[in-house]
Amino acid sequence: MSILEENKIDSQINDDFLESSLDEPISQTILRDVKMIGRDLWGPLIVCLILSVILSSKAADNQTQLIFAGVFVIIWFGAGVVTVNALLLGGKVSFFQSVCVLGYSLFPLVISALLCIFFRHIIARTVFVLVGFVWSTIASLGFISPLIPKNKKTLALYPVFLFYFTISWLILVN
Repeated sequence: MSILEENKIDSQINDDFLESSLDEPISQTILRDVKMIGRDLWGPLIVCLILSVILSSKAADNQTQLIFAGVFVIIWFGAGVVTVNALLLGGKVSFFQSVCVLGYSLFPLVISALLCIFFRHIIARTVFVLVGFVWSTIASLGFISPLIPKNKKTLALYPVFLFYFTISWLILVN
């Protein structure tokens, strides 16, 4: 007699738990875990990974991993700091929702980074990065601005500007 039968615990959740133990294939375990994680963070993660790969691809061989990790950490830490700042200023925003919007808003900068690979002239690169910066900033400000009290908007929006400026600078100097 099993522990579940002794305690008369009989539910679908427990049956599913017993079925999904060590005897299942690895592919099923991975697929189950992927389905349990919300889809909202996958897009920003992919955008972040693409940008990290693009910026690290031009680095010297001994610095590739360092630049990849640095860009990855700057993006996620920066998005977290911007979100916590908005929350502390009285913004009515979900943490993961804000991180997702900031992550998705990086996409114009990813396009800028891709264009900078093909166009090496500094003026063209500056124009691409500037357009990506403005596009990213406006996209995220449109989301965050209505959620912040009017008397604290500048305090909440400045870190957003600084976040995208830092990433834009990394793209430009790469």
